[in-house]
Amino acid sequence: MKRSYEIDMCNGPLLGKMLLFAVPLMLSGILQLLFNAADIIVVGRFTGSEALAAVGSTGSLINLLVNVFMGLSIGTNVLVAKYYGAKDEKMLSDTVHTSVLLSLVCGVFLIFLGILLARPLLSLMGTPDDVLDQAVLYMSIYFAGMPVNLLYNFGSAILRAVGDTKRPLYFLLIAGIINIILNLFFVIVFHMGVAGVALATIISQAVSAVLVLLCLMRSDGMYRVDLKSLRLHKHIIFQIIRIGVPAGMQGALFSISNVLIQSSINSFGSVVMAGNTAASNIEGFIYTSMNAIYQTSLSFTSQNIGARNYHRIGQILRRSLGIVVVIGLSLGALALLFSHQLLGIYSSDPEVIHYGIMRMEVICLTYFTCGTMDVCCGSMRGMGYSILPTIVSLTGACGLRILWIVTIFAWDPTLFVLYLSYPVSWIITTVAHLVCYFYARRKLNKQAKEETVTSAS
Repeated sequence: MKRSYEIDMCNGPLLGKMLLFAVPLMLSGILQLLFNAADIIVVGRFTGSEALAAVGSTGSLINLLVNVFMGLSIGTNVLVAKYYGAKDEKMLSDTVHTSVLLSLVCGVFLIFLGILLARPLLSLMGTPDDVLDQAVLYMSIYFAGMPVNLLYNFGSAILRAVGDTKRPLYFLLIAGIINIILNLFFVIVFHMGVAGVALATIISQAVSAVLVLLCLMRSDGMYRVDLKSLRLHKHIIFQIIRIGVPAGMQGALFSISNVLIQSSINSFGSVVMAGNTAASNIEGFIYTSMNAIYQTSLSFTSQNIGARNYHRIGQILRRSLGIVVVIGLSLGALALLFSHQLLGIYSSDPEVIHYGIMRMEVICLTYFTCGTMDVCCGSMRGMGYSILPTIVSLTGACGLRILWIVTIFAWDPTLFVLYLSYPVSWIITTVAHLVCYFYARRKLNKQAKEETVTSAS
């Protein structure tokens, strides 16, 4: 029997259940973004544009270092959903306990990696001298909280895989409130600047991690965590790596292209950097809403693959694409319509607002194509393909952006041309993903027919 916080993904109508799954996930993603938004708003309003640029300049580099490990949580999501759909209690338990311990091990490794590489990589990106020291300080403190950051994300992946997106939302709501209060306290009262907002972020992340771990420990379902049973099962690690590392490498290599774009933006100076930071942060709220549909497609597809409900896979993709287009177009248009007011939250500097609007005019109305790209990728990963969508994404999006920077942008080095690389890469990659999806579906249909013949004989 399904508990009130779980969703039956394998039976009955899809659209209502997908929305029921996705809406709390969207709100969770938005709350998680508010951690960084609160950092940016507080330093921008109370410390200045240099501090704002310092925090913003670290985003693409943080993603570069973290994404490979975050990709492993996608492996956790796929495996837990698959074994939950198949009702394989032993494999599900092994996956859950391996994932929890793996998140802590990876988090400790990231502490040292982030702190050691912060200054040399930020310098390599051409971060201006008036920003560099503050950016290094922010990154060093941020990475000290990596174990709790990964623990929350892996724990949430387990809950999402069984259809529970409500409780992670509640946990993030509590942590988000704590983050905002501590931000104001550390910056306004103690004048700690970027160090204060970084410290507030990791404290609030620790709260959300503890809450999600307690939730898993107190569960009466097959995915209950027993601390004494925490083990790194080799057969599970191999499967998590097989699915998660290509996904993580895709995210990391996407981040390399974004680091190159950030480096190009840095060449325009700290005011342009601040405007770009504010605009990209606003766009992040649109992205995380669309990303909830990617995760919906991933979880629903994985569970139905585990339950061998192959006929529902196409229905899940079509509904996911429809939802993500509506969300992307609606939120993008609203963000552009109120761009001046929204950017004013981050900075009162007219130049910062001007350069932020320049970015949003290119990105906002085309952002839905990024959502369609991700949904197609999520469907492929849910079907058990990880390397193929990674190759497509890296070739179509990452590779094309790098090519764009060294050719088109080198020929016409303007902000408009630089930002245009995003929608061009999203559209081309979406088309390529759809071609691969239909190839994978033909193989799946063939497999379904063979299983039918085998069971009949």
